[in-house]
Order: sequence, then structure tokens, then C-alpha cells
Amino acid sequence: MAGATIFGHFLAITRIPFEVANWVAGFDLPSPVIMALIIFVYLIGGCFIDSLAFIMLTVPIFYPVIASMGYDPMWFGVIIVLVTQIGVITPPVGVNVYVVSGVARTVPLEVIFKGVLPMLIALIVGVGLMIPFPQIALFLPNLMK
Repeated sequence: MAGATIFGHFLAITRIPFEVANWVAGFDLPSPVIMALIIFVYLIGGCFIDSLAFIMLTVPIFYPVIASMGYDPMWFGVIIVLVTQIGVITPPVGVNVYVVSGVARTVPLEVIFKGVLPMLIALIVGVGLMIPFPQIALFLPNLMK
């Protein structure tokens, strides 16, 4: 957490996130393609790094990109959390699955991965629905307005 905080301050001072946003905007790619690339980064990163640390390290970089494309920040936050959770239970690494395996030492790792499969499918379906229909993620926040 401390390292991510220091890294965040470094990024703020050097304006790297804004430069990355300008660089990505120069690609002339459609917004959904850029969003798909960002989601892919979160899926892969979530497999190898703790989700909270990964989110704290990458949000300062990706948030200006998302804001410049006109996506809702609340929606982006929900998508990030769900996609990193997919990453931490996805084989081959599946960090959270190994944590459960360490706690439940009598249960084989294969059984735990099979038990995670319904949750993995539900997360994938949920993200698959929230990307084209952001209103799903924004329904409750919009009630607060």
C-alpha cells in the first residue's frame, strides 16, 4: 500500500498518466477497442498481482484515458473490480484459489478450482452484460442523484 501511494504521488508529479492518455488518444482506435485492451491488462495483471495493489497502481494511469473517452468513472470502477476479481480466481495462477487451498489443506487444489468455476462464469457474464449496458452498474448510483 505504501509503495502504491508513493508511486501514485510520483505519477501525479510527473504527469505520466496524462501523457499516456494523450498517447493512447493518438492511436485513433475506437473507444471500445481501447476499453477492451484495458480490460485485458486488468485480467492478466489480476492473475499475478493482488487486486488491491494492482488497482492502486494502475488507476492513476488508466483513469485519464477513460475520462478522455467519455466513460462514466463509476462504471469504470465497477468494471475494474469485477475484472480483477476474475483475474485472481483464474487459472493458472489464481492467487485467491491458492489462499483457499492454504486454509483448507485437506481439499485438493483441483476441487477448489472446480468449485470456483460457477463464480468465474457468473463474473464473466456480469462483466459481459455491464460493458454494453452500463446502466446495470449505474442503477443504484443514479438513484442517489
